Amino acid sequence: MKNIVIIGGSKGIGQAILLQQLESNTIYNISRTAPEFTHPNLKHFTLNVLEDVLPEIESIDALIYCPGSINLKPIMSLSIADFKNDFEINVIGAVKTIQKYLPALKKGNDPSVVLFSSVAAKLGMPFHASIAVAKAGIEGLVKSLGAELAAIVRINAIAPTITETSLSANILRNDRMRDNMIERHPMKSYLKPKEVAQMAHFLISENAKSISGQVFEMDYGLVTFKM
Repeated sequence: MKNIVIIGGSKGIGQAILLQQLESNTIYNISRTAPEFTHPNLKHFTLNVLEDVLPEIESIDALIYCPGSINLKPIMSLSIADFKNDFEINVIGAVKTIQKYLPALKKGNDPSVVLFSSVAAKLGMPFHASIAVAKAGIEGLVKSLGAELAAIVRINAIAPTITETSLSANILRNDRMRDNMIERHPMKSYLKPKEVAQMAHFLISENAKSISGQVFEMDYGLVTFKM
């Protein structure tokens, strides 16, 4: 049984990861809202990662940082505050969490960290300037810390395309928009949270013990293929 810390495990992709891991591991969920369920293996802490003191945890085998943002605006409509907010949610929160829990990770069994990037960090997409900047920061963090911690902790990232969560509800709000999104992807689909949870499960498992410093695109061909 692993000790897994999930930041933002009450909704969306984070909740899918939490549910997948809950039966066989001890889960520490740190989120601004509590999950709508309880479980003997679940320990929840209601707090804001950017503002509050993170709880003490003695030993950690996996740390998964899920908070993100979808702030799509033309560059002239994006304020400096928008850029700062997206960077803080995605990058500064991850850095604060890693710094806090690195000593506990060092006590873990084959410890690993999973962060989240986006296809927008590699594929030029209109109206994605702020989120692309933030997620590019995540990818740089993964490469740098992967090297720095190579003999200690593995660190990887998942870069999903649009995923069916409450965060993307406005983008997928009707059948026409969902159909357009399907057609935009060469493999004619977009992601469900369970698919991303399966990748996270692999990255924190012993099957991925040779993998660190990598960013895995889950894009249904959006970045890779030109059709």
